[in-house]
Amino acid sequence: MELQEKLAHLPSKPGVYLMKNQAGEIIYVGKAINLSNRVRSYFQSARHHSPKVKALVEHIADLEYIVTDSEVEALILENNLIKAHSPWYNIRLKDDKSYPYIKVTVNELYPRIISVRKRLSDGARYFGPYTSAQAVKHTVNFLRKLFPVRTCRKDIQAGQTDRPCLNYHIGRCLAPCAGFVDQAAYGDIIDEVCLFLEGRSERLIKDLKGKMIQASKSLEFERAARIRDQVQSLETIVEKQKIVASHEDDQDVLGYVRMGDLACVQVFFVRNGKLIGREHFLLDCSVEAVEDEILSAFIQQYYSDSSFVPKEILLPFTLSESGIIGQWLETLKQSKVYLHVPQRGEKRHLVEMVTDNAQLVLDEMRAKDERKQQEIERGLWELQHTLKLAHPIKRMEAYDISNTQGNQIVASMVVLINGKPANDQYRRFRIQSVEEGPNDYLAMQEVIRRRFTRGLRERSGVERGEGFSDFPDLVLIDGGKGQLSSTLEIRDQLGIDIPFIGLAKQFEEIYVEGQTTPIILPRESQGLYMVQRIRDEAHRFAITYHRRLRSKASHGSVLDDIVGIGPKRKKALLKHFGSVKRIREAEIVELIAVDGISQKVAEELYQYVRK
Repeated sequence: MELQEKLAHLPSKPGVYLMKNQAGEIIYVGKAINLSNRVRSYFQSARHHSPKVKALVEHIADLEYIVTDSEVEALILENNLIKAHSPWYNIRLKDDKSYPYIKVTVNELYPRIISVRKRLSDGARYFGPYTSAQAVKHTVNFLRKLFPVRTCRKDIQAGQTDRPCLNYHIGRCLAPCAGFVDQAAYGDIIDEVCLFLEGRSERLIKDLKGKMIQASKSLEFERAARIRDQVQSLETIVEKQKIVASHEDDQDVLGYVRMGDLACVQVFFVRNGKLIGREHFLLDCSVEAVEDEILSAFIQQYYSDSSFVPKEILLPFTLSESGIIGQWLETLKQSKVYLHVPQRGEKRHLVEMVTDNAQLVLDEMRAKDERKQQEIERGLWELQHTLKLAHPIKRMEAYDISNTQGNQIVASMVVLINGKPANDQYRRFRIQSVEEGPNDYLAMQEVIRRRFTRGLRERSGVERGEGFSDFPDLVLIDGGKGQLSSTLEIRDQLGIDIPFIGLAKQFEEIYVEGQTTPIILPRESQGLYMVQRIRDEAHRFAITYHRRLRSKASHGSVLDDIVGIGPKRKKALLKHFGSVKRIREAEIVELIAVDGISQKVAEELYQYVRK
């Protein structure tokens, strides 16, 4: 259906619309209370459109829409689709998929405390998201020291009587696997862990002091001493928490700043009137995006993954969609949520303090990016002048070989463009010319021949473009003089005028064509750092591919190579006989007895495994 025809048949109902480009990629996801009015507005007079909308409309080749029952449902669906597709023109959290959580596996009989990167609907309790994986690691370790919770992955069932591990003997676990603690007592400890993670430390301390007194009265002095130590550790943490409110409500305080295409939102977590923690989040946004749109996008993306929605969220300015966002937050919390923009007093001061912190984070990030860019530019300049290259290094490629005693030989090609990794242009190769034992020289010759032959064919139009037509300004070979010489032979055979260098790992020596003595750059040289980084990245990319192939080969089976034996029949055979060895020993009549194995398949299988 043509775009104009779709526009003419848009329904006047709430829903979500997905804009696509010529390649069929989703470039924007939006929501509307009236799809017909909202979507058509993009294609009307462009005089009042922002530069962002004008650029978006120029790239729209197709659209889809999904009707919902309400605007709240549209908001939820819009957020899910943005996370799934990461459209170019939508505002999105930077690296939002990698934010860590603390997970308490209350869906297990005897729960654990672990750090995870993904929040699932599995019945467990999640706390976060956090921006620092290191902070999550420290918190998990602290909790495991404070509370004797198991760390093993055993599927512990009631009545289990395994032998307890070392953690039990050093007081780090109550050994539920050995039946030394009942489920109710263990559950009380997990409740204490959750209270701590919720920021209810004072309530937890009060409960623990009660248990300590009770243990003393019962003459359980060791238990009382252990609880005393827990209380002291918790009190140390509580002392560091700043009192920022005169009430005891739960609040999230949001501060917002922006610089060009990068925005920062700082969140302060206030629980029972005390500041218990803070996190900052960065958002990619277009220069034309308005502040209201950016902060609204953050609230939707953050709270859809957050483990807790407070009663009140303090904002630096009013949102145009505060009503619908408030309704959505209330569906998450299952109770009233207030979005408040304070104008004066204690709350306004708090918002301003959080905004100041957001500004400091953004300034630090910008300074870090500028410093990194200067280091990259310095490194490229040093390499160009050290190697006496006629042109600046815009594109650099590095190659590495990985194998295990000549088996599963692979090669990697990684690319830096203007000193930064271009991951979409990385390539992997399975080496075909080396069959008997390891031979890195021949393997490297093969990958260079294949890469540049393919590039020449793409340039001449003989083959379809696969990203090999762009030639580098510099090629780095992982290895010394021998590896470099072997690849120069192939380069010269192909008639390519590209400088090649080799980097020997032991002393980080750079070998250059035509020079007998290697170049040794100073240890603090940015040029050395750059070649080391691309060499290490090539090694990482090669070894990751090699391990994947090696793992696949080790999990393979002789049954995989037999025509007519698919995954279903393979599973049935292994279930029936228990092992490949017993399948080899079976007669045809025994093979036919297996579900799904016909006379013909049984005969082919019999001949193959016996051969």
